[in-house]
Amino acid sequence: MPISDLVSPAPRQVRLAGALTALPGLAMLVFGVLLAVNAGDDPVMAGGNVAAEIAYYVVLAAGVLVCAAALLLGKTWARSPSLVVNLVVIGVGWYATGPSDQPGFGVPVMLVGLAVVVLLFREPSRAWVLGQRADESEEEAARRGGAAGRAVEREKYGD
Repeated sequence: MPISDLVSPAPRQVRLAGALTALPGLAMLVFGVLLAVNAGDDPVMAGGNVAAEIAYYVVLAAGVLVCAAALLLGKTWARSPSLVVNLVVIGVGWYATGPSDQPGFGVPVMLVGLAVVVLLFREPSRAWVLGQRADESEEEAARRGGAAGRAVEREKYGD
């Protein structure tokens, strides 16, 4: 199957949000790999099981990267989980900036999370996720069934 069949139309803001959402996923994946490399031959260190911690970061990274890839491919279902991920990223940045006294790390992290939230709430992104036509309001698109209603119409009329 060619990749063009997998890609759905989406505004530039959504694709940029997908690229930015991949950053925390890649960071968690790198952290998991570094943790595995530094654990050495002792998979059980004092206070916990390092193998479980590594698996946790890798699985979490995979989930975030799937959401990022889905946004890049224009899949509407990825918007909500990506928003949740980036709200958590903002919290991590705030904690690093304030209580941890690491503003050099925290401020850029916070800005990346904030940028994704703003991009996914801009008008073109909202219209995309609602399946809004150029000649209708958000309320009319929601009444029609949004993106799901649009897909049904396309199937019905062979569009």
